[in-house]
Amino acid sequence: MNVPDSLFIRLSRSTFRSRFHLGAKERQYCWDKGAQVIDQHAADFVAKRLAPAMPANDGKQTPMRGHPVFIAQHATATCCRGCLEKWHQIPQGQPLSEEQQMYVVAVIHHWLVIQMNQP
Repeated sequence: MNVPDSLFIRLSRSTFRSRFHLGAKERQYCWDKGAQVIDQHAADFVAKRLAPAMPANDGKQTPMRGHPVFIAQHATATCCRGCLEKWHQIPQGQPLSEEQQMYVVAVIHHWLVIQMNQP
């Protein structure tokens, strides 16, 4: 799935979004697990915490740390349904389609690749 460069340009202009980066521990976790496993973790988190029409604790369901995907979600505004609507134009109040879930995972993956390729 193609992730528009314009999204990452907008995210880079946000003081809040641009403060998120992977630490050494999260980078090592990504290297140890590999992209396929990390993408599966992202897909699972999205399906359980973001995809329902009315997610439990929406706006607070994504921790700020503890997994590279959580950090990526905050950096990419894929952390809650409000951010999905504001940044990605995915409306609240209806379940995410399979295509929307794949898009969210692709955005997370893209950010993680950028982070893993930085010195």
